[in-house]
Amino acid sequence: MTDGKKIQILEDACLACLNRAKQCPGDAVKIIKLPSNLQTDVTHKYGMNAFKLHGLPTPRPGSVLGLLGTNGIGKSTALNVLSGKLKPNLGKPKEPPDWHEILAYYRGSELQKYFTRMLEDDLRVSIKVQLDTDYVRSVAGRTVGVVLKERDERDCWEEIAARLDLTHLVDREIQALSGGELQRFAIASSAVRDADCYMFDEASSFLDIKQRMTATELIRSLVFDGAKQDGGVANKYVMVVEHDLAVLDYMSDTVCCLYGEPGGYGVVTKIASVRNGINNFLAGYIPAENMRFRAEELSFVVSGAETADQIASEGGMGKSTLGTVEYPAMSKTLEKAESRFTLHVEPGSFRGAEMIGLLGENGCGKTTFMEMMAGAFDKKADGSADKSVENHSLAGLGVSYKRQHYAPRLRKFPGTVQELFEKTIQSVIIDRLFRLLVLRPLQMEALEKSYVKNLSGGELQRVAITICLGTPATIYLFDEPSAGLDCEQRIIAAKVIRRWVVSNMQKTAFIIEHDFVMASALSDRVIVYDGEPGIECTAKSPMGLVDGFNVFLKQLDVTFRRDPCNFRPRVNKKNSAKDCEQKKSGNYFVFDADEDPVDEADKEKPAPKKKGSNKKG
Repeated sequence: MTDGKKIQILEDACLACLNRAKQCPGDAVKIIKLPSNLQTDVTHKYGMNAFKLHGLPTPRPGSVLGLLGTNGIGKSTALNVLSGKLKPNLGKPKEPPDWHEILAYYRGSELQKYFTRMLEDDLRVSIKVQLDTDYVRSVAGRTVGVVLKERDERDCWEEIAARLDLTHLVDREIQALSGGELQRFAIASSAVRDADCYMFDEASSFLDIKQRMTATELIRSLVFDGAKQDGGVANKYVMVVEHDLAVLDYMSDTVCCLYGEPGGYGVVTKIASVRNGINNFLAGYIPAENMRFRAEELSFVVSGAETADQIASEGGMGKSTLGTVEYPAMSKTLEKAESRFTLHVEPGSFRGAEMIGLLGENGCGKTTFMEMMAGAFDKKADGSADKSVENHSLAGLGVSYKRQHYAPRLRKFPGTVQELFEKTIQSVIIDRLFRLLVLRPLQMEALEKSYVKNLSGGELQRVAITICLGTPATIYLFDEPSAGLDCEQRIIAAKVIRRWVVSNMQKTAFIIEHDFVMASALSDRVIVYDGEPGIECTAKSPMGLVDGFNVFLKQLDVTFRRDPCNFRPRVNKKNSAKDCEQKKSGNYFVFDADEDPVDEADKEKPAPKKKGSNKKG
């Protein structure tokens, strides 16, 4: 049916419409089959044929509630409803209900009390939104210190600025901040407000592991009246949206998962303990609702036998011809108007079919090390050389480099994703194995007809990873490949990179990654950085995974263990029995998951086999 010039599709359509949709050119029409139990409990619907959200997270005072789900599944919509920015229409966009009807709909639940307090102006909300150009524009031209002082309602801005390492930036204009500095400022500007409910939408983006732990401890402290864990009453609401599973696990007390069809509909599950909630999401099965929403479980262990068999059956898996490559000691000095940074690199070696992770704080020279390896400081075309570097780059071996700041360059391309691939990696996009192991799991086929300039940050990241993997090389360099990806896409990207580079190509990869789950899943060995960030740092020689993680985590004073269900790394609560035990033994990362205890409260019935399960349509 049509409304003027705009085409509308009747949502109560017959099954014959499925065939008509398949015949529609250019995939212009997409029909999503909904489970039969999703015809009710609609919290908000944006319009005809538009996204709708089923259910709503139920925040509880005195605890941190985490929201876990893929991009486009309704997490930000849920926060907008609970923050008062969006009035829920209960699935009636043309005849939206008034607040009396909304309160009657939630009668007897915690949400009725929550919305009642909001309507009576007895609930103040402070929200940290996702960082974008609109956010920067809203505070541009002002300094960090001025904004924090203006927003400070608890007489604590100096303390919070010190905790988030912002003290030396108080006189800097906000538009001049780096991504990590801007993120820490955004967290601080929300935390200094005197609110009853604090919301943080993706608070760990652009932060290194140390900064993520510091921000997590600050956010957890906000549940207490006065934000002091040694006193006060835990009576504040705190909600977080987070894709770093290790951070979400450490930050949250409980979790609500969201599943569905990105851009189509989202379903909010009931509250679960943080361990069960994350494990249920990874398993793709919600025991309390007997709902399987994903056919395959997400695991952090790539089965070598399974991968080898799959690749061999497709005619891949060549033998590594690289052998062992040694690189000498190197150094590089970067000078700006008011600063000078020197990176020293200890001699080391690497071999084919391995991945080496680079572990260190922001500003310690990880990206500089990659640029040295890629030949960014080699002799120019006129024969001149960068005299500030004692460098022996590996560019002669063939390097493919996925940079940290790739977006501006890619967005200048005027065509579609398919045209970009034809220009950059034409030789591999027709390869059957590349399509199977890279294009399909990264969902590139769905983006082929989209214009590059219109892609979201996560979509552009997947395009950049694909181009890097499709470029013939001996050494692959990935600078923060998880940035912009949701939790599910991060796990898939980690497996894609490892399967293509190591299992299939038998090549070498160097990875910079601040998501600890990604770093541990990708790395065979690690290079640990130490020194004073921004002043002078040293990149150590590559070391074994266990030794390297122990050295790095000891610097952070943080311990990790693995979950026995899916081997994901979990942060031990500070000063807990497990934390003290591991620190005493010197094992800051326990790789043996069998010793991880399971609390009685965490035990649930296992997910059923795929056969006979209730699947999403």
